[in-house]
Amino acid sequence: MSFRIQKVEYFYTSVVDQPGEAYKFLSTLAKAGINLLAFTAVPVGPMRTQLSIFPEDPSKFVVQAKDAGIQIDGPYSAILVQGDDQLGAFAEVHQKLYEADVNVYACTGVTDGKGTFGYLLYIRPEQFDAAIKALNL
Repeated sequence: MSFRIQKVEYFYTSVVDQPGEAYKFLSTLAKAGINLLAFTAVPVGPMRTQLSIFPEDPSKFVVQAKDAGIQIDGPYSAILVQGDDQLGAFAEVHQKLYEADVNVYACTGVTDGKGTFGYLLYIRPEQFDAAIKALNL
């Protein structure tokens, strides 16, 4: 299987859980010229949503977030895997980490329906170097 694996940085912010908040946030980033590798939104309370932002250029994102008055937490490290969508692709990535005794504490994956996938792996900081080595980064 063909994979592209890279270390990526991500940041958090939270917004009020109401219609249009993700749109407003993402529109602000687009207007500032911030390209995203990935984006997630999950509830963190009855009326709050946590946004995870994976910018292509983290230093540019930090500057633009500050200029826009957006409070961010980070950077944190994650692993982004992109590749050909074949049966067992996610399992193959996990096998390498399992064999290195690395725990994946969270992950999110998606296929594009046209033969490729993207997969985010969250590894605890104390195991991150071992994960990088196991995935030949």
